Amino acid sequence: MNLRDLKYFVTVADTCHFGKAAARCFVSQPTLSGQIKKLEDELGVVLFERTNKSVSLTPIGEELLVRAQQVMSDAEALLELARSYADPLAGSLRLGVLPTLSPYLMPLILSPLRKDYPQMRLVLFEETTDRLLERLARREIDAVLIATPVEDQTLVTRPLFDEPFWLAHPRDSELYYHEGAFTHEELDKLNILLLSDGHCLARQVMDVCHLAERSDLMGDMADLRASSLETLLQLVGAGFGCTLIPALALRGAWISDSGVVAQPLELPDASRQVSMMWRQSYPRQAALEALATVILGRLPNTVTSL
Repeated sequence: MNLRDLKYFVTVADTCHFGKAAARCFVSQPTLSGQIKKLEDELGVVLFERTNKSVSLTPIGEELLVRAQQVMSDAEALLELARSYADPLAGSLRLGVLPTLSPYLMPLILSPLRKDYPQMRLVLFEETTDRLLERLARREIDAVLIATPVEDQTLVTRPLFDEPFWLAHPRDSELYYHEGAFTHEELDKLNILLLSDGHCLARQVMDVCHLAERSDLMGDMADLRASSLETLLQLVGAGFGCTLIPALALRGAWISDSGVVAQPLELPDASRQVSMMWRQSYPRQAALEALATVILGRLPNTVTSL
């Protein structure tokens, strides 16, 4: 048994397809199938149930997968620890980022990061907060950028910036002529569109707009949700309602031709705090501090550095 065979095992379990797993591992399918069969013979168990249409883990395969993932994670951590002594700023840095943050923040920092730290290779993962934290705990990623407070003694939290929310509404709405700051009472009267469940931004917008208290008054708007911020803004532009967007999203392509106007809220609780989090045991904290420095040095004046 070797790490290569365990990698093949984990990849087949992840893809449920020998061909896709072989492509991901850069080997031929017969080679990968042969190594899986060799591993099964060595362990004395069948890891996968195979049919012409599907591949699935056996019960013992599911149990062994957990151990195999841990072995792979420990082996990678060992390599990263060794590399960190040579150069903590070199090598890959696997970063998980919220999908409501990544499209607007990453374009600001990727070029400066490459210029200042050419040996660092940033590998990005876009997923919801819960999924990112799960992957962080399983050591599949090294750090996350999230906007939800997390109480976990095994994690380090580095607050980066406060990002206010802006009100996005159709260009032809009477809100276009609104003067002064918006109030909570005015927000309570609007049809506020939300992202789908699982996005922390949906819960934050609900809190600002008191939507939980008036969900029974929202009518059809309660069921009209979007899976991405860009889709949500298209719904706003089509006249279905309004929404709140984080300030960095003002840099999105939608702002020029979507029929949407964004105005500041200037409410004390209408913002989110973006933080970087990582495991206390992660050995390359110098790389994370370097990344934080680049982020803080490239933020626009619509957000507040911490």
